[in-house]
Amino acid sequence: MQVILLQRIEKLGQMGDIVTVKPGYARNFLLPTGRALRANEANLKKFESERTQLEARNLELRGEAEQVAGKLEGQSFVAIRQAGDSGQLYGSVSSGDIAGLVTDGGFSVGRGQVVLDRPIKTLGLHEVRIALHPEVSVGVTINVARTGEEAERQARGEDVTIERDEEVIEAELEIAEVFDDESIAQAVLAEAEAAAAAAGAEADAREAARLARAAESHETATGGDADGGRDRS
Repeated sequence: MQVILLQRIEKLGQMGDIVTVKPGYARNFLLPTGRALRANEANLKKFESERTQLEARNLELRGEAEQVAGKLEGQSFVAIRQAGDSGQLYGSVSSGDIAGLVTDGGFSVGRGQVVLDRPIKTLGLHEVRIALHPEVSVGVTINVARTGEEAERQARGEDVTIERDEEVIEAELEIAEVFDDESIAQAVLAEAEAAAAAAGAEADAREAARLARAAESHETATGGDADGGRDRS
């Protein structure tokens, strides 16, 4: 089907262009939304008679979109979702969800303005384009996380899907079963904390406190003997 475009359509044409499109695309989108007219003699005359007004209106809308773009560009919006340890969502974040997040953030955006090839299905920071006008679009970040705390960590560049590092577990065993001297225990504890931070482990402070208590309990049980009561012969 041939239609006359009443505004610029990305990857299709400019205002006034006569283009050929699939009938379903024309009937379900272009024609009912006022983006195009059927290409016939009557509509061609109508378009030419209204072209000046259409171009003026387009310039006005583009100016308004550019003002919004200056405020929206680079903004980040948090989507809280349930997900497994691997980061795979139990569901997805759709274009409608994103439009809602942006609108709740103070910018009026419709679902059709969110340019998203496929729904978001993983935790992390996702760059999404918002088409404010056929000639004006901006990029925003959708921060998909399980909690607000995770969202903050991701914003700082941490990967919340990395599992607890094995070095932390090994350090815990060494403190509880091998080292009796407090200075040595504290040294191992510091290494464990560093490994946890590098791995992006959660609740580092709680982990550090637990390891410290384990070291203290073991030292008390052995009577503070630096050599742990081992045979020195």
